[in-house]
Amino acid sequence: MAERLLILRHGEAGPGVPDAERELTGQGSHEVGRLAAWLAARDEPAGLRLLASPYRRARQTAAIIGEALGVPVETLPILTPDDDPSAVVDWLLGQTQGRPLMLVSHMPLVGALTGLLVEGRTDRGPGFPTAALAELEAEVWAAGCARLARFNTPSDLTPRVR
Repeated sequence: MAERLLILRHGEAGPGVPDAERELTGQGSHEVGRLAAWLAARDEPAGLRLLASPYRRARQTAAIIGEALGVPVETLPILTPDDDPSAVVDWLLGQTQGRPLMLVSHMPLVGALTGLLVEGRTDRGPGFPTAALAELEAEVWAAGCARLARFNTPSDLTPRVR
């Protein structure tokens, strides 16, 4: 059975120094809120594990998603902008199967990680606008072994009316 991995870039962030302390803008919170409502309307799978970069904007993004889905947020130190996508793949290989994961991170990591998992090359990943979400499926999380099932940006999303 194929495993699911959702890779999310944080919402729009304002300028600031140090980079790790930059916060979401009002627009960033809004775009993540749209995504969170869309995910909640889809009844995202039970057992979703939500992991975020330790950078403030990623933790803020994950908190909005976590609240909408009713799941706690964990911090994963290897999800910062310039971390090695291969280290994330190694981490993924060590995770228990059968539980979907969502990683909230930054460019260039999200693009490079998606490229590595789908195309086998870090330079082949999509450009992620803020609050963009890639949904991947794979039997094993290894270079070139995943399929990009869906790629959405906040402007693509329309929540279902319940």
